[in-house]
Amino acid sequence: MAVRATVSRFPIDSDALEASGLPWGLTVTPFAAKDENGIAPARGSNGHLLPRCENCYAYFNTYCELDQWAWNCSLCGTLNGLPSDAIARYSNPHSIPEMSSSFIDLELPLDGSEEEMTQARPVYVAAIDLSSSEEFLELTKSSLLAALEALSPGSLFGLATFSHKIGLYDVQGPVPVVKNVFIPPDAESKLPLELEDAMPLLQFLAPVETCKDRIAAALETLRPITSWERSSGAAQGMDGVLMGGRGFGTAMEALFNYLGSEFGNTFALARVFAFLSGPPDYGRGQLDTSRYGEQYASKRVDADRALLPEQTPFYKDLATIAVQSGVCVDVFAVTNEYTDLASLKFLSIESGGSLFLYSSTDDSTLPQDMFRMLNRPYAFNCVLRMRTSTEFKPLHSFGHFFPDPQYENLQHIICCDSYATYAYDFDFADNTGFSRHSGYPPVVQIAFQYTVVVPPEGLSSSELPSASSRGKHTLQRRLRIRTMQFSAAQNINEIYDSVDHEVVLSLLVHKVILVSLEDGVREGRALLHDWLVILTAQYNDAFNLVQYKNVNKSMSSQIDITFSQCPQLEPLPRLVFALLRNPLLRFHEEGVHPDYRIYLQCLFSVLEPSALHCGIYPSLMSYSTPDKQAYPRHSLSRAALMTSGSPIFFLDAYTTLIVFYSSTADPSLPFPPPQDCLLRKTINEVKQGRSITPKLMFIRGGQDDATAFENYLIEEQDVDGSGFASAMGFVAFLDDISQSVAEYMK
Repeated sequence: MAVRATVSRFPIDSDALEASGLPWGLTVTPFAAKDENGIAPARGSNGHLLPRCENCYAYFNTYCELDQWAWNCSLCGTLNGLPSDAIARYSNPHSIPEMSSSFIDLELPLDGSEEEMTQARPVYVAAIDLSSSEEFLELTKSSLLAALEALSPGSLFGLATFSHKIGLYDVQGPVPVVKNVFIPPDAESKLPLELEDAMPLLQFLAPVETCKDRIAAALETLRPITSWERSSGAAQGMDGVLMGGRGFGTAMEALFNYLGSEFGNTFALARVFAFLSGPPDYGRGQLDTSRYGEQYASKRVDADRALLPEQTPFYKDLATIAVQSGVCVDVFAVTNEYTDLASLKFLSIESGGSLFLYSSTDDSTLPQDMFRMLNRPYAFNCVLRMRTSTEFKPLHSFGHFFPDPQYENLQHIICCDSYATYAYDFDFADNTGFSRHSGYPPVVQIAFQYTVVVPPEGLSSSELPSASSRGKHTLQRRLRIRTMQFSAAQNINEIYDSVDHEVVLSLLVHKVILVSLEDGVREGRALLHDWLVILTAQYNDAFNLVQYKNVNKSMSSQIDITFSQCPQLEPLPRLVFALLRNPLLRFHEEGVHPDYRIYLQCLFSVLEPSALHCGIYPSLMSYSTPDKQAYPRHSLSRAALMTSGSPIFFLDAYTTLIVFYSSTADPSLPFPPPQDCLLRKTINEVKQGRSITPKLMFIRGGQDDATAFENYLIEEQDVDGSGFASAMGFVAFLDDISQSVAEYMK
């Protein structure tokens, strides 16, 4: 469980918080195997015996004062009696995890019989769009063949297709058999037949270890539905006009109800992989994609605002059905046409799954993403609870979870991998704040309860279950707790000196995404601009850098807009500029596809702070040869490239990696870089640590089209304009901030 705070020294009261101009909060990656310093939790059992505070329900931890019969809660100060079994246990503290570490992971007893526990087999279902192309199906087949290699013996796999009908495959006999159920074309009607009646579920779900070859054979039989089949099926309109044939919504709803009958019996979590080649245009949940082509400017409507909200609650409601059925949905959209991911995204993010978007089949990393996703550890049926000491409280929570309807600051996560990150911001509970001399410093406790699937022989303390380590399956319920003690800053310098700019960026991104969804991209940009202006003004005020007696036109020249007195704040103007240039916040008229914007919102909402930093302001390093690094970091400008004199550059933009050889590079330098060189080793390490497979490009300046690389050199680009290189860019942006700060401080 990695936890990082925006400031490691908390503001002492609400006045200090306001004066700092900084967001106050933290990010947490609950299923990360180690903390942010690389330290693993102390592991143990009997988590249900861990003492809890009678007042605030916090768990006993190393920061609590303990005597023979009682303990003081480190969060609220309440004196709690110790039960007799705890007194006996704590008489030998060295063997007790909660006595030796503030980061613990304890096993909990499971409800249900041993038999039920061993019956919980992992279930995977692929739902494939046949209203598609041969290329799409070839990509999907290769992705599923990769997935089958990542699934262990004991897993069950089901193959379904959808178009104007749903196809269910029985691969347990000598020859794959498909049963079809036709989908009514209108948006109101349900299926005429339950899927269970078409094919019993346990006939549909095949054991991977005995049926892998037949699953592969069934995949080879898939063909796109032709327009003739659609028109001769139920897909003809009233006047004989050919309608669409992608009945995605009906198919998903039917699949969830189908699987739900065995939830808690055959499986504890089923994962559905939905492969989509375009917008649902048939049956329930069909989407009107004509809104993308509308001329918003002529109607004086903000396109960025009009295209971000969902047009129907159908998929949000469908996610609820998925959760109730024990199903987590991963959506893989392979399309360059408008698919309205703004409506579809809820199906994945609210069921604990992921949303992937690939603009074409040619260079798609879908097979690698599938294998990577299935081969890493995951937890399910998770509950995340944040508690704080009494002086402050969590204000908002951000991330792909759903809040508990009854309890505050309690979030449910259906499926959580080791990368998934969530964020919280804080506020003071009242005007008192933290005491300057109190013996009770600020404390945060994060409890994460989760279930994993483990082989019956168990795991060593350092292992976590991944798909490849699953044999016969047993469920294990665990409780992971991290208790952290912070200090209160005595002055604003201490706050500024303790800033973590990457966590500040994380909270900013969450907030501008929320504002964009509610009020449009323009408002999101305005919020970001105003925040930087206020922060700069507060910083200049705190350091007395502006002489008010000279408040006139020259005032802006006195303003320190680069935070030269505080190295921890120095990266922030660049990060805000980069965020304003990111497709997340660029305007529709600049050619940003609304589906790509939604995809970025979903991706950036789950990234841990360092990965998000990379996605917003890519890292650029240079090499003098493929085996020798020249500089570890450059600013994203043409000037930086030219002045460095290095021949080779490596750009890491999280989703894309680019190796660029300058046009002046020595022709004897090997291109592309050889497999055994330092640069390749760096690339492989970067790829290994990613939640998705980054696209790798090699570009030779002067010979290849370098546009893809040059687009990332944002510092000469106008922050509001077309993105083309100009005399404006970052320098002009700082001038604008300086003028705005001068206005604000008058």
